[in-house]
Amino acid sequence: MQKQNISEFNFEQCQKCAICTTVCPVLANNELYPGPKQAGPDGERYRMKNPVFYDEMLKFCLNCKRCEVACPSGVKVGDMIQNAKLTLGKRSHVLRDTMLASTDFVGPLASAFAPVANLALGMKPVKAVLDATIGVSKHRTMPKYSSQTFESWFKKNKQSEQDAYKNHISYYHGCYANFNFPQLGKDFVAVLNALGYGVHLLDKEECCGVAMISAGMLKQVRKKAQHNVDIMKTAVEAGRKIVTVSTSCTMTLRDEYPHLLEIDNSAVRDSIVLVEKFLYQVISKGDVKLVWKPDYKAKAAYHAPCHQERLGLGNFTIELLRMIPGLELTLLDSHCCGMAGTYGFKKENYETSQKVGKELFDGIKAVNPDFVACECETCKWQIEMSTGYAVKNPVSILAEALDLEATAAANK
Repeated sequence: MQKQNISEFNFEQCQKCAICTTVCPVLANNELYPGPKQAGPDGERYRMKNPVFYDEMLKFCLNCKRCEVACPSGVKVGDMIQNAKLTLGKRSHVLRDTMLASTDFVGPLASAFAPVANLALGMKPVKAVLDATIGVSKHRTMPKYSSQTFESWFKKNKQSEQDAYKNHISYYHGCYANFNFPQLGKDFVAVLNALGYGVHLLDKEECCGVAMISAGMLKQVRKKAQHNVDIMKTAVEAGRKIVTVSTSCTMTLRDEYPHLLEIDNSAVRDSIVLVEKFLYQVISKGDVKLVWKPDYKAKAAYHAPCHQERLGLGNFTIELLRMIPGLELTLLDSHCCGMAGTYGFKKENYETSQKVGKELFDGIKAVNPDFVACECETCKWQIEMSTGYAVKNPVSILAEALDLEATAAANK
């Protein structure tokens, strides 16, 4: 029976306007990439007739979703391309992509030997070997690992205190806060506790799987996705919102699971909320009180990550940051940083990654802020490496600007 020419990604709604091509950061910087219109709706028509029409050059898509934000017809261009890569693409760098994507395996090992791992990954000879053997760019500054994970710190220092609070949320912390930068998790707990919310970890949380999706590890990521949905159901049944800190994790948990992995998350999707939106809503409703440090002064530039723009939640962060007395906030023009998770680590993508991010880098340097505010950890890696400016998650900025003890006392 011949397959009907109908796509779940609604390519039939494409008007051929080519607006998506005008906003694609890869098309402007890599002549090998066919662009979102050709790689998405145009190519989908042929791929559905015969998979032989799959173009391996789709591997250069960095899944920024800017094409979907721009599309006037709501065509899921990015999802269409990702699905084609997942189901038809070849894994030419299996070892590299598996290592970069398997954070639940690599993270604990790297954390256990963090001083050695950090030293080795920063050495030029080691980076040269990785470049020559598995294709991790020698020019890339590798993220550091923490000897103590966020989960171990929380269970040792904070877990026993959480039941005493009057309100409760579950925290999906993600791999970055757990293995690379536990201070973000600590800041999250400090702020939520000060506002009267007990923080609870999900039972054996696993990576959201965004890197595995990019690596084409379909079987493995589906297993993780189903596990995460199951443990989030338990939290939702207990009456808790699931609060997140990473835009890419949030988008993956909410949108990629059903769109790309065919994992039903309908029981939990509406309960998954990015922390900036959550905080803005409880503050604006008057449910909590804030006490700011009178001497806090800082100049920040806000970069909205691509996946934040796809989620449509950037205004919550902006308004939240504008509440902080003493914070001079500049909104940067909308540009992709070029990192896109594991994309910028790959040898064949490094030059494109840097070209894509150049306009953002130049914009930051023109503002010359004390730091850049951003919700995405991979944007942080790219910006800090390419500009030298520190990048802080808005939750950490709040933790610095609030008088946490006075705020906690006001919300008892």
